[in-house]
Amino acid sequence: MIGLVELLRRNPNYRYTWMGQVVSEVGDHFNNIAVFALVLQGTGSGMAVTGVMLARAIPAIAAGPLAGVLLDHVDRRRIMIVSDLVRAAAALGFIACVGRTDVWLLYLLSAILMLASPFFTSGRASILPTIASKQELHTANSVTQATQWATVAIGSFLGGAAVTQFGFKTAFVFNALSFLFSAICISRLKAVRGAFKVLRQDLSEDRVVRPWKEYIEGLRYLKSRPLLLAIALVGVGWASGGGAAQILFSLFGEMVFHRGPAGIGEIWGCAGLGLVVGAVFAHHLGKRLSFSGYKRTVSICYVIHGGAYVLFSLSSSYAVALLFIALSRAAVAVSSVLNFSQMLRHVADEYRGRVFSTQETLVWSTMMLSMMGAGIASQSYSPRVIGVAAGVVSSLTAIAWGWANWRGLLPEPPLVGADPEEVEVHGDPTV
Repeated sequence: MIGLVELLRRNPNYRYTWMGQVVSEVGDHFNNIAVFALVLQGTGSGMAVTGVMLARAIPAIAAGPLAGVLLDHVDRRRIMIVSDLVRAAAALGFIACVGRTDVWLLYLLSAILMLASPFFTSGRASILPTIASKQELHTANSVTQATQWATVAIGSFLGGAAVTQFGFKTAFVFNALSFLFSAICISRLKAVRGAFKVLRQDLSEDRVVRPWKEYIEGLRYLKSRPLLLAIALVGVGWASGGGAAQILFSLFGEMVFHRGPAGIGEIWGCAGLGLVVGAVFAHHLGKRLSFSGYKRTVSICYVIHGGAYVLFSLSSSYAVALLFIALSRAAVAVSSVLNFSQMLRHVADEYRGRVFSTQETLVWSTMMLSMMGAGIASQSYSPRVIGVAAGVVSSLTAIAWGWANWRGLLPEPPLVGADPEEVEVHGDPTV
């Protein structure tokens, strides 16, 4: 398997794609920190932060199916460029929100920003086999996923500092420029004529109905394999508290530790560092674990995750709180990487898309409920109380998984997916 430096040196298509990813995703976190800080400065309401998160999450989920259809029928590179241009325009629009006391424009622009995002992120995943050879694909895919987590840390730290030093408008301008840079990078991609476009086929009545039938078949497949269903439900367990975290990070940075935008960025940044460290540790750990050891590790991870999150919520020291949030996210990353590895090994290729999309839908739906609950609770309870509750709820995943394992309900399914030596172990960037 080739290394990162060699991949970037000899594959200009991937180099341009990766450069665009780094800059645009760092810009995304500039936007996140600026928007959350702007909402809290204007309203002081955790419910308003919840509104921003829901305004982003709902359009992203709704756009997913449409993005998938278009990316399978239209030139993917062009769709990605259009997505970048739309997001650049929306990012500039946030400048008009500075100095306003109402938040409806923030909600609208957040919705537009995330409505366009799946067209780019799904497009990037779709063209990866086109721009990377079979020998390069493992490294390219692993680097792409690791970059997502690394930019959480880099973008959050820099975003918080930039907003503090230069103001909200600078952060929004940088975000807009980052999308333009990404569009330029994608426009430089070269391939065989038509390689970025799938040949269109006419949609008959059978083709319109069949996807729904196939999706139900995918649900039945997932239900018939207890381990895979349990892994999907682990994601739900994380999201039950993880959704609240999307709200609480802003409240802790701004209202608990009184660090302003820099504090929000530092908390998100340490969470990102924890994810990267956890992913690296899991990559090496996974090669040494037996199947039974893997199942025990998942329970241990969620005990550590929930406990560390509770300690983060109770910490009076800012530095100690940052340490515990990093530890919490590191534990989540270990579980996520190991679980993804098992799914690649045990999910048959013809069901892989439906199983992964079902898992993602379950996680996002649970996250939205968790975000709403945290936002409503913030009107009556302190962020520390909500954080403790979120940590306890997430840690219940360890009990449920451990009980199922103890009862023998999680047998290893047949190895029908990727060969264990070829598994690309990486986790979910939403954690």
